[in-house]
Amino acid sequence: MSAEFIARTFDKIDHRSPIRFVWSHIRQHPVVALLMVFGAFTNAALASIVSVFIGRAVDAINLNNDMHYVGLMALAIVSSQLLRGGLQFIRNYASETFAQRIERDVRDELYVSLLGKSMTFHDFQPVGEIMARVTNDVREINLMMNPGVNLIVGSGMFVLLPLLVSPTIHPALILTPGAFIVLYLVLQYFYVRSLHDVAQHVRSSFGEMNARLAESLDGIEVVKGTAQEPAEIVRFNRLVDEVRGWFVAQGDIEARYVTVLLLGLAHVVGFVHALILYRSGAIETGDIVAFMGQLSLFGFPVFSSVMSFTRMASGLASAERILNVINVKTDLDQNTQGHDAPLQGAIRFDDVNFGYLPGKQVLHDVLLTIEPGQTVAIVGQTGSGKSTLTKLINRIYDAESGRVLLDGIDVRDWNLAALRSQISIIEQEIFLFSRSVADNIAFGRPDATREEIEEAARKAQAHEFIQHMPHGYDTIIGQRGVTLSGGQRQRLAIARAFLTDPRILVLDDSTSAIDSATEDRIQKAIWAAAKGRTTILITHRLSQIRWADHIIVLRRGRVVAQGTHDDLLRTSEPYQRIFAKHDSKSTTRRQFSTVSSR
Repeated sequence: MSAEFIARTFDKIDHRSPIRFVWSHIRQHPVVALLMVFGAFTNAALASIVSVFIGRAVDAINLNNDMHYVGLMALAIVSSQLLRGGLQFIRNYASETFAQRIERDVRDELYVSLLGKSMTFHDFQPVGEIMARVTNDVREINLMMNPGVNLIVGSGMFVLLPLLVSPTIHPALILTPGAFIVLYLVLQYFYVRSLHDVAQHVRSSFGEMNARLAESLDGIEVVKGTAQEPAEIVRFNRLVDEVRGWFVAQGDIEARYVTVLLLGLAHVVGFVHALILYRSGAIETGDIVAFMGQLSLFGFPVFSSVMSFTRMASGLASAERILNVINVKTDLDQNTQGHDAPLQGAIRFDDVNFGYLPGKQVLHDVLLTIEPGQTVAIVGQTGSGKSTLTKLINRIYDAESGRVLLDGIDVRDWNLAALRSQISIIEQEIFLFSRSVADNIAFGRPDATREEIEEAARKAQAHEFIQHMPHGYDTIIGQRGVTLSGGQRQRLAIARAFLTDPRILVLDDSTSAIDSATEDRIQKAIWAAAKGRTTILITHRLSQIRWADHIIVLRRGRVVAQGTHDDLLRTSEPYQRIFAKHDSKSTTRRQFSTVSSR
């Protein structure tokens, strides 16, 4: 499997089709599977033998009124059913264990696969849809195994036993069970086939509904801020109605389950056949009782298969949706045999072109060089490709053409983990996990000591506000850090970068949400941290741009100018326009401040 990241391999799992996928997971637990099959067989056998004992008891009464023999048959029935109960417990325990283990394995495999997918994959996949596959679709595979497969295996034994036992009563009695089994299998084939397409629509419509729900909750502030609650309710209800419609369609198919009619016909035909044999003297009254008892065993597979085959169809549909994710290949790979060495920090873009979508280029023929330890500012208008440029350095994305070289080596030839562990990117939109403050700072270095974590926080000017939190560094941050201000989130991200001590540090407008006083303190820490490492600044702040050793000006994805601040002010018209806007905004702010003070 081609992937950016591989925590575990699943070489024994067959991904060629849903049935092969499920079967290969079943093979990973042979002992539990055999226990389930053994329990199903003994359950059917002990259920089958009851009618045989009853038939013998009937014959004993009719022929010689032997009540002692009848008592022995009654004792045999009680004993067999007590044994059956114990074996049934083992079977159910094994099948539930079986289902839970397979659910765990499939969810583990899917999660590892998602971690290994490239950002290109995740950019175009709704989070809610992915969550539906990781939770509901994986759960459907559990339910497919138990009660689904458990009932199907048990039903198979109940279908098989009459075929084996009936000829022992009289060879001709095999005809009815044999005809029933053939017709039963044919009807089940068409039943499952008709269910499969509907089950696919049920699962996909549920995924779409889940995606809409996740998107609405993720953007709940926008929904409320624009008073769009009624419109969102209408859109969501439309998806709910679609899900309901497919469930109703599935119910229509289940309601037309004609195998129940086949069971009635089997009883009628079997009874008539037994009477004909009785009239001819071929069998006794007890044999008729025993034979009809065998035919009654068909009732369990007939009535249970409505649910069990529905579970099977839903499980296979879910397995197909899971495989659609797992089988997506990515152009990026872990490259474990690639170059692995400490970075010096030299960066070169050699005629690089890149676009997120085919035919829509974001970067065009980018050619630039950054020396080790140099501090470089990248400036340009919004949408000029500044952030995209930095994401090619640590292979979040790969260039479509041209090369990105680190220390003279193509990034595609580096060991991906070794490469990324030496590069830290602090973006404007900070993501924090719903964990403690200390865990968030130490995310890139889980083995960091508390002293190292606190030192990194001090450098990022975060220690003071952390100390005022309810539990200090052990305070749990809300999802995405919603309990913190923008400036606090960015300072924690900067502390995270300080702790990893990267050779290349990228600051993507990372001080945009910080007030001037805090920015001054953080800038001092950044300048200290930048010593001895390559630092890339994406910013509109004049103070940071002037401090850079080298400035790169981007316009519509192209490098239009490079040089120092003073050189670019003299020679670059785009750079002059940027600072003209900056000066205009500064003047406006000063005027507003003066008016406010009055």
